[in-house]
Amino acid sequence: MAFFKTTREDIKTVLEKDPAARTGFEVLLCCPGIWARMWHIPAHFLYKHNIKLLARIISQMTRFFTGIEIHPGATIGRRCFIDHGMAVVIGETAEIGDDVSIYQGVTLGGTGKDTGKRHPTIGDRVIVSSGAKVLGPFKVGNDVKIGAGSVVLKEVPDGCTVVGVPGIIVKRPGQHTEEMNQVDLPDPTTVEMECLRRRIVMLEQKVKELENESIQHSDEK
Repeated sequence: MAFFKTTREDIKTVLEKDPAARTGFEVLLCCPGIWARMWHIPAHFLYKHNIKLLARIISQMTRFFTGIEIHPGATIGRRCFIDHGMAVVIGETAEIGDDVSIYQGVTLGGTGKDTGKRHPTIGDRVIVSSGAKVLGPFKVGNDVKIGAGSVVLKEVPDGCTVVGVPGIIVKRPGQHTEEMNQVDLPDPTTVEMECLRRRIVMLEQKVKELENESIQHSDEK
């Protein structure tokens, strides 16, 4: 019964978050994220009961049909929304909280050949945007937004927004970020370049003032 309850929750989540989804039946038939989630449940059960070969076979078959690779050892919370899902990779020791949104091309991976915990822990209500990579055994807090194409290599506190390569925190808790918006995010590189441009203009103005003062002093002599 828990399997069917989880699937119903996942379908409802897709209908709420994906404007292209029209009916629950359509979501069940045509949404690869739903099928990846459905097959991960038995694969994860088998993996935890040390039937690891069969679990891996199920996960690889799911990858073949959906384009989404979830290692059977990964732990995924409730109402996880995997949109489109192509090229999504979720590693063995990854842990994902509740109400997380994951878009295409996302990797929750490791950084080498370390053993033990080597993949990230994702908190609740996190948005991981298209093409983002979260690499390493650290925690991404609750209510975090990770911008498209970002590479996150260290822990992110609750409520922050991260963008860039490597990922930089551009918004802290209490600063509003529109829900589900992956486009209108601050660009730290652009902000830094604008600061440098203003600084250069100010310095050029100061140099001109000093040159004018020098010319005046020369004329007085």
